[in-house]
Amino acid sequence: MAEEFEESRMPLLDHLVELRNRLMYSVGALFVAFLVTYYFSEHIYSFLVQPLADILHQQGGGNRRLIYTALHEAFFTYVKVAFFAALFISFPFIAAQFWRFVAPGLYRNEKRALLPYLILSPILFFLGGALVYYFIFPLAWKFFLSFETPVGAAGGLPIQLEAKVNEYLTLVMRLIFAFGISFQLPILLTLLARAGLATSRGLAAKRKYALVITFIFAAVLTPPDIISQVGLAIPIIILYEASIIAVRAVEKGRAKRAENDEEDDVEETDFNVS
Repeated sequence: MAEEFEESRMPLLDHLVELRNRLMYSVGALFVAFLVTYYFSEHIYSFLVQPLADILHQQGGGNRRLIYTALHEAFFTYVKVAFFAALFISFPFIAAQFWRFVAPGLYRNEKRALLPYLILSPILFFLGGALVYYFIFPLAWKFFLSFETPVGAAGGLPIQLEAKVNEYLTLVMRLIFAFGISFQLPILLTLLARAGLATSRGLAAKRKYALVITFIFAAVLTPPDIISQVGLAIPIIILYEASIIAVRAVEKGRAKRAENDEEDDVEETDFNVS
């Protein structure tokens, strides 16, 4: 019994060692990417600020600025920028380490099913971030800046934006991650369909509930303005409809494979009988 216990324990230890190695490689890649991105953190932050700078320039705000009110605020803002950029850059390597750890325990058909999603996930996240950067940011920033009042308006004091570097980064990254994660919806629903936990008919029947949940989700993740909320809700609704189409394709493929398996079984039975 002791020998059987040792034989059953060794594979588990091997898996734990393999998991430790993959985690170490992933953390090492993230650390190296962080060092590189921190060197360029000022340029990355300038890229994130560019939509606001363009709008202020259009409005004639040549001397506008971002401020920080704590001695360490600018430093930690650059650290956050570098970490987010490093996480994005190193994600393909981390996903590859995850794949190399999981792939040996998967069947061939499971590998074919999972690998495309690992490739598609960062692409969809990038598309979500690009949408918010090039489309939502200009509209939302113009809306927020519309509440400024010029000098001497109505005989009172002017209202002018003095944005803090940390608060601006928090808002920007919140929107980017909200859109990026929302664009993972087709992957999530398709995986649920492959696992038999979701069907195209069920998703279509719950479309009206999904619509309400989508707007609630957008209201929670975005600032309290109609532009960013609708800008997030509409792509999610489109992705939900695309997910229904993708799930139908999965169901058709599953039905076709089941039909082929039945035909193979019938042919094998006929061969054995003859």
